[in-house]
Amino acid sequence: MPHFTRRQFGLLATASAAAVGFAGPAYAETTLEKIRRTKVLTVGTEAAFPPFEFVKDGKIVGYGSDILAEVVKALGNPKLNQLDLPWQGILPGVLAGKFDFVATTVGINEERAKRYAYTTPIANGEPYAMKRKGDAMAKPEDFNGKVVATQLASSTEPVARALDARLKQAGGAGFKELKLFTAFTESYVALANGEVDAVIQSLPSLAVLVKEKPDTFALAGSVAAPGAFTYLSWVTRPGDTDLRDFLSATIKAMRDDGRLGALQDKWFGFKMDIPDSGYLPPGAV
Repeated sequence: MPHFTRRQFGLLATASAAAVGFAGPAYAETTLEKIRRTKVLTVGTEAAFPPFEFVKDGKIVGYGSDILAEVVKALGNPKLNQLDLPWQGILPGVLAGKFDFVATTVGINEERAKRYAYTTPIANGEPYAMKRKGDAMAKPEDFNGKVVATQLASSTEPVARALDARLKQAGGAGFKELKLFTAFTESYVALANGEVDAVIQSLPSLAVLVKEKPDTFALAGSVAAPGAFTYLSWVTRPGDTDLRDFLSATIKAMRDDGRLGALQDKWFGFKMDIPDSGYLPPGAV
């Protein structure tokens, strides 16, 4: 082992510390920088949420997929890996770093807004109830004693629970039962088969379904609580605010130049206003 004087050892230690200090920031790469460097983008999607994301002829298509295609262009056309995952694994998956961001619709609520960085909204997701055509349900009070369905761990699960609580507080019976399904598509089948009396979901998705199956389903009205946040967005990890801001800027550019409205007409048959502010609760990331 070489012999060092105290002065030589001190200079060596200083140089080593400087090297470590210099090297440190080089590894503090953001997700957006990694995507641009590697030219690979990996996103998490639940392709069972038509017309936002669903599988047709073996490919993921829909309103959200068309927005994602524009994002890929804005990023310089990296290779896209779009993972089709159950909804219940989407939000934990992005926090665990299994993909770069969530490219599937996420309803805005206070609890999530403190844990995830929401983009500018891509749609108005006001929660509505859908019934079978001909059933006499038109106002919240009509859900007393009914079996109501929604998706497990979705943004409409707490909406459904809150409606049940409001009905009971008003002196009603509340729901006979709240059934939670792994995917919304399963709840639609249950409604058509008479297993449940109503499905609570976002208005855009239900409106399209009612249009496609007018002899089976009908809208039963809004079930949003007063002052509730009703928009749908994508999310990134809370530390990836530069990526969130890039996605938001791309969505706003699409809104302002008409591309977003054209996609809304294509997939929903109507346009939705997308706000610049006021869509997040206090304390949001």
